[in-house]
Amino acid sequence: MKKFIMIFGALLVVSSIILTLAGCSNSTTTTTTTTTTPTATLSVEDQNYTIQFGYYNCDHMTAGVIAKDAGIFSDLGLKVNVTGNGQVPQAMTAGQMDVGLVGTTTIMNAAQKGAPVKVVAGNFLGGSYYLVASNAITDAKDLVGKRVSLGTDPEKTSLHWCEMADALGIPRDGSAYNNVTMASDSAKYTAMAAGQLDGYLCCDPWASMAVVNKVGHILTVYTKLPDGWGDCCDLSMSTKFMTDHPELAKRMILAQERALEYIYVHPIKSANIFATEYQVPVEVALQTIWRKTTFEGRTLVWYDNTQGIINEMETGKKMGLASYQTYYAVDQWTDFSLLKQTKVDDFDTFIKTKVDNVFPVGMTYQDWYTKAQQVDGK
Repeated sequence: MKKFIMIFGALLVVSSIILTLAGCSNSTTTTTTTTTTPTATLSVEDQNYTIQFGYYNCDHMTAGVIAKDAGIFSDLGLKVNVTGNGQVPQAMTAGQMDVGLVGTTTIMNAAQKGAPVKVVAGNFLGGSYYLVASNAITDAKDLVGKRVSLGTDPEKTSLHWCEMADALGIPRDGSAYNNVTMASDSAKYTAMAAGQLDGYLCCDPWASMAVVNKVGHILTVYTKLPDGWGDCCDLSMSTKFMTDHPELAKRMILAQERALEYIYVHPIKSANIFATEYQVPVEVALQTIWRKTTFEGRTLVWYDNTQGIINEMETGKKMGLASYQTYYAVDQWTDFSLLKQTKVDDFDTFIKTKVDNVFPVGMTYQDWYTKAQQVDGK
């Protein structure tokens, strides 16, 4: 994916989860904060169409399960089959998937090879990618020569790793470590818990999992780039779906907005959904939501983040990473026309009026949790 290679082939949660949505939802009920509602009536064909939606089991892609379990898809009259941990870009290319939450560079590379896919809305600005160390490691320099899992050739392909390594004063080159490849972030956590790994790169919930269970600690987190936010992953669609079902496509974009708003204003309900779908303790889910929405900034977004995408690519290029020296022109694999037509809420206005005075940026976890209980129940 980009900054966090996302280990986007490294499928996170242990096993694929396929969840079918046909109007049913969890016990959670939607409280809509958005002022945007669909204006067009769905055709009979669209009413009967089941949208195939995929995501990777990473905290950055929580909107999909929130939209399902909070009843947002059903509220919008959408039939959606939600698949976790599938080969999303490949499935979209093969016409087996309509919509997906996918890493930015993953979609860019697929589109450059001819895949009929487009980024249609934002999802996650970046950051929230972690270098986790075992409790025996007290200084990042102690990782040199130790058994770690950083991904293949991280010095060439991983912007987030290079940024963190430079900041910590440790070598970028993966050969400076006993760098092993592991199948998923959950596998890395399990290996560390068993005393078989000294450090690993991951997205949440596997950093919070290590902290909560006292298996390890976070050495550093990759957040903003030197010139501001980048772009990690986005809402993407197959071009066939966009052409054949434009009204459904717009409603999926609206569902993305509503789901992300729901996470910001209903953190405890969102954490309960997250814990169930990602199969982690509620405490881990709560810390994950806190990090994404408050502690590290307002990183979950739905707007056109073209500038962030460019910033991401140009930063990697300036840092000399081989895989960033040339990249596919952004306007060739993005299309925000449906986002504009949907007229979603303005993100900055939403944050200012609904979030800032309740959960200020940088709020400590305990203060955030206390406030969350007050506004969202226990």
